[in-house]
Amino acid sequence: MDPLWILFLGMAVVVGAILGLRLHAFLALLAGALVVATLTSGSALEKHARSKDAPDAEVARLVSQSPAERVARELGRTVGSIGILIAMAAIIGKCLLESGAAERIVRSALKLVGPKHAPLAFMGSGFTLGVPVYFDTVFYLMIPLGKAMALRDRGRYGLIVMGIIAATTMAHSLVPPTPGPLLVASRLDVNLGHMMLGGIVLGVLTCFFGYFYALWSNRRWPVPLRDSVEMPLADLEDQSRRRDVELPPLGFSLLPIALPVLLIAGNSILETTVGSPPQGWLRSVTLLFSALGDKNIALILGAAIALILLAWQKRSSRSDLAVAVQTALAGAGVIILITSAGGAFGGVLQQTGIATRIQDLAAAYQIAALPLAFFVTALVRTAQGSATVAMITAVGILGGMGDPAQLGFHPLYLALAIGCGSKPFPWMNDSGFWIISRMSGMTETETLRNFSVMISLMGLAGLVILMIAARLLPLV
Repeated sequence: MDPLWILFLGMAVVVGAILGLRLHAFLALLAGALVVATLTSGSALEKHARSKDAPDAEVARLVSQSPAERVARELGRTVGSIGILIAMAAIIGKCLLESGAAERIVRSALKLVGPKHAPLAFMGSGFTLGVPVYFDTVFYLMIPLGKAMALRDRGRYGLIVMGIIAATTMAHSLVPPTPGPLLVASRLDVNLGHMMLGGIVLGVLTCFFGYFYALWSNRRWPVPLRDSVEMPLADLEDQSRRRDVELPPLGFSLLPIALPVLLIAGNSILETTVGSPPQGWLRSVTLLFSALGDKNIALILGAAIALILLAWQKRSSRSDLAVAVQTALAGAGVIILITSAGGAFGGVLQQTGIATRIQDLAAAYQIAALPLAFFVTALVRTAQGSATVAMITAVGILGGMGDPAQLGFHPLYLALAIGCGSKPFPWMNDSGFWIISRMSGMTETETLRNFSVMISLMGLAGLVILMIAARLLPLV
């Protein structure tokens, strides 16, 4: 069977199960993976294994495996690459929230730029917190602070909300260790430090593009600050009067986020710039960063510091810390399952030869790799709603295109294009749409034009930036 037909059938199963049957994303992706694996012929499996220069014994073993065995193998491979990272990021996020460190970061940003530039402060804080903390959690955290700030400047409430949205959504799709960019970097063999640095640079640029749209939108369609049952304005006024002395120091608050980023990025920079083998003191530094800059070790250190922060700030007992860790890991477990099922779906898609088929089509119709990656991801995102599912599905389709020799530029650009493609077009089938609408008090129409349109334009802006950068600075 043509790999394109297998792709369409697999996607139809995933999208239909999520939208039509209301199945959990893990079950939908698992079902899609089993369908794809069942429809893949032995000749396609053999061709795929040969393309990876697998030995004859490995080729024979792959062809002889049942569809369920191949799905389980790909699922396990994905868990091995991202499981620890997601679990540690969840612990960091939980500790930042409960210790008050996240609130300290937001307040410090407000003090730095002043009330006049409050939307920029919320944007910067949202991007910082969006690296280790999931989008919905960051939004739940920051929207009460945004509403409290808007009590003093009601005319810019919509601008504050859009600033939070712009930053957190871009960090969610571009900067590891959030699951989408983490898996994309893994599948395309992009160094995690490079992905972090590239995601931060591109995220900052696209956030400012989103901010300009927010300024225009807020002047044209101002969003009123509405009272709500979930967050009464009277309660928000009480929270805004919480004393700074009750919050942890800024440096300690930032350390669980900053240390893993610095260790991973530092290791990547040393690997790229230092000659081999390094000599003298440089050898000791390189060995240290090689050990501590391992992505798993770096996130474990960040989680350990976050737990120390929570224990120090709240004077928590060991049982309280255990509860915090258990809560964080319970949420992380679901994310790991979804991401791993998506990895399995993508892995068995690769075995069909879909990457070669799409490359042939792209060459025939002269479609460049970056726009192709963007629009494939955008199509999946619009169809089923989840940015993360869209990214892990798209990298499964396009994972075989990550060879720099074929691309003509570093696969980092392809990974970031997939991240940008996960932005268009969120609507009513996206859980994030309803989180934003309900928590901010915006109507469905207001959410569409202030959230959906803004981040879709940000994604397109990111694609344009990447196409220019890949042409001027291919990094190969």
